[in-house]
Amino acid sequence: MRIALGVSYSGSAYEGWQSQLSGNTVQDQLELALGKFTAQPVRTLCAGRTDAGVHALMQVVHFDTPVQREIQSWVRGLNALLPHDIAVQWAREVPAEFHCRGSAIARRYAYVVLESPIRPSVEKGRVGWVFRPLDPAAMQQAASALVGEHDFSSFRAAQCQAKSPVKTMRRIDISHRGETGARYWRFEFEANAFLHHMIRNIMGCLLAVGQGAQPPQWISEVLAARNRDAAAPTFSPDGLYFLGPVYEPHHGLPSRTAAYDWLP
Repeated sequence: MRIALGVSYSGSAYEGWQSQLSGNTVQDQLELALGKFTAQPVRTLCAGRTDAGVHALMQVVHFDTPVQREIQSWVRGLNALLPHDIAVQWAREVPAEFHCRGSAIARRYAYVVLESPIRPSVEKGRVGWVFRPLDPAAMQQAASALVGEHDFSSFRAAQCQAKSPVKTMRRIDISHRGETGARYWRFEFEANAFLHHMIRNIMGCLLAVGQGAQPPQWISEVLAARNRDAAAPTFSPDGLYFLGPVYEPHHGLPSRTAAYDWLP
């Protein structure tokens, strides 16, 4: 049967999602736990690969197995075997035609950034950091130029393996908490798919606009250039969260986890 899992993790200690020879990735840890739980090798596929240091509130994976277990046992059993910073949130049996990546109609990410003259301490790794004040109106104006279908080559990492740089950005929402001088910003992105480092590169540009280094209309120039050299440097992975994929309702999969209410 085919099983889908919703998995959350703190990415600070790992070399990203995808399996590496070091074994120090989220996929390696999950497959190690699955192998112990089922007493046989298990290979997983994920909805969206994450870089080193990037967190996930609801990564969705699927795998095929002949092993029969109560659905809730997949949650309890795997969590007993996983490291403390990785946890299965839910499990569902899904039809053979379901594919965690191919069935997704969109993907969602959030960046949490601390604007403060003092660097983060207890939030280290959980938030990005800027020490200059950010202008919300300027960033929102710049972000609006990225919504819709575009060639995002200017925000694409050199090692990106996507077949096409054309993606559809469905929305970019920007909000904040706190007073000027010590504010937490949340940038939420939803698109049909993302290129490698696309969000981190967009964030570098939005923050350049927010801090007054570039005017809002500069984003349109960067987009039109279709050249990575036209954009700002890649922003730190600190504070980047994969919120999870979006599926059609008929799949019956959860769309959020409790961590959504914790994230600023």
